Amino acid sequence: MTTRILPTDGEHLASSLLAAATLLREGKLVAFPTETVYGLGANALDEAAVRRVYEVKGRPLDNPMIVHVHDQAQARELMQVVPAYFEELVNEYWPGPLTLIVTHNAAVPDVVTAGLATVAVRLPDHRITRELLRQAGVPVAAPSANVSGRPSPTDARTVYDDLQGRIEAVLDGGSCHVGIESTVLDLTSAVPTILRPGTVTREDLEDVLQTHVAEAGADAARPLSPGMKYRHYAPRADLLVLPLRDDVAMREALTEAIAVSAASGRRVGLLAPERFRGCGEHTFSSLRDGTSVDYARHLYAGLRALDDAGVEVMYCPAIESVGIGTAVMNRLGKAGRVVG
Repeated sequence: MTTRILPTDGEHLASSLLAAATLLREGKLVAFPTETVYGLGANALDEAAVRRVYEVKGRPLDNPMIVHVHDQAQARELMQVVPAYFEELVNEYWPGPLTLIVTHNAAVPDVVTAGLATVAVRLPDHRITRELLRQAGVPVAAPSANVSGRPSPTDARTVYDDLQGRIEAVLDGGSCHVGIESTVLDLTSAVPTILRPGTVTREDLEDVLQTHVAEAGADAARPLSPGMKYRHYAPRADLLVLPLRDDVAMREALTEAIAVSAASGRRVGLLAPERFRGCGEHTFSSLRDGTSVDYARHLYAGLRALDDAGVEVMYCPAIESVGIGTAVMNRLGKAGRVVG
């Protein structure tokens, strides 16, 4: 199979959108951009097409998918009932990086939901992708467009490198500006519950809903949301995360740890804010100023860049686990392990 990269610049946009929408309606697989990461899309109402997504990714069948819609009305067409807080949340955060867990109706195949009575739905904040979904005319089931377990892709070239020859097309919408996956909020529980943290934080949600929002553990035997059960986001190299400390102590800790790894003959990478460049690493990948937004935006691309450079172990300093930092530390914890 030949995988086409469909450009979206200027004169190419209309023809690329038409081609991608047609492929989706025909049961083919198309990777597309969102504000968070690139998704690998299939017609959510076509069971055979969705099964191909699982096969291409090597994704466990008990790991449910997120269904992407082009407007609120399309989301409602998939629901058995409209849950409490739905209106407040979609009016505030859609389009945007918030996925809602709701009970679904008979239109949604079991393969999308891993046999659950619930489905995850989202309206992405990406102009090109919303137009793609509108033209396709079907809801689109889409996990991240990478081999399962690897860091999620944030540009079209990364998708192509992972999946060329196995999917029909990649819609190239440039780099994703958020960089980590959406917040997933369960609206079917007694209390709204975050199943996967993202850039829409618990504090944000509580401000809008004026009620307590819970946070679920990640050890459910049967996950309601992607990102709950399996190892995710992992580079090929060992990723070691150093616990939070002040800048002077962190530089000392990084320098010592890198020296030990290098002395054992291992090629070492450092994924860190610019102020930590030059701790003895062989290869450095920048997290810019080191804000939680910088970490989120550059994390996955940085992990892949260090892998591509051939490092065998990579280090990353932790950040404070508050706000968006909670989501960043969630991803680092699943991709590697905290040491020291």
